Amino acid sequence: MDYAERIKEFITALGADLVGVTDFEALKELQTIPDNLLDSFSRALSIGVSLPVSVFEMISDRPTPLYASVYQTANRLLDDIALKASKRLQQDGYPSLPVPASQIVDRENLLGAISHKAVARLAGIGWQGKNLLIINPRYGSRIRLVTVLTTAPLKTDDPVRNRCGGCTLCRDSCPAGAIKGISTEDHYSSRDEALHFQRCADKLTGEFANLPGVGYPICGICIKVCPYGRKLTPAAPD
Repeated sequence: MDYAERIKEFITALGADLVGVTDFEALKELQTIPDNLLDSFSRALSIGVSLPVSVFEMISDRPTPLYASVYQTANRLLDDIALKASKRLQQDGYPSLPVPASQIVDRENLLGAISHKAVARLAGIGWQGKNLLIINPRYGSRIRLVTVLTTAPLKTDDPVRNRCGGCTLCRDSCPAGAIKGISTEDHYSSRDEALHFQRCADKLTGEFANLPGVGYPICGICIKVCPYGRKLTPAAPD
């Protein structure tokens, strides 16, 4: 087992469902805050945890307090995993930096220090769907993501092809009418290419975040309707 596989095994044992690696040649065009965030590192690990399908099935036309709680718990778990992964890499001699799972550092433009979705796409976690979220073949968009930057010379993973095809379920279900339904083979040049982004932002921050028991700019409707990961296959009985 090579070093990358050992690190992935360590991260999976901490509770992660998905781990992928990309290098900074692929990331060099990404906007980061600060601009020099990537300068000291050579690799990025994308780490994901899946969320229970049933949480989304309980959503109808707005996020629920239960979803808000699961959302927060998943982010805390991811931050814990990222911190422990960074410490393990550091102990092995490789400076590393965990980037928080859901931290907004530019509130005007709703941006984090780095796009976890962009890192995940390049690291082979999934493809960028028409809802601008990462869609994993097994879990769909029912995942949360975090990023660890590192100097460790980890073997990188390959992106996966887009499988959305002609599906428009996310576009048709969007309560803000924000999803344009435009396909991409690789990725969108900007979020405005895929979304009427301000419609989405206004719905999340101006309405959904103010719902009793929610308190976060979340929705979950386009995640719920995505066919990938929606149907579960029961394990065979012993």
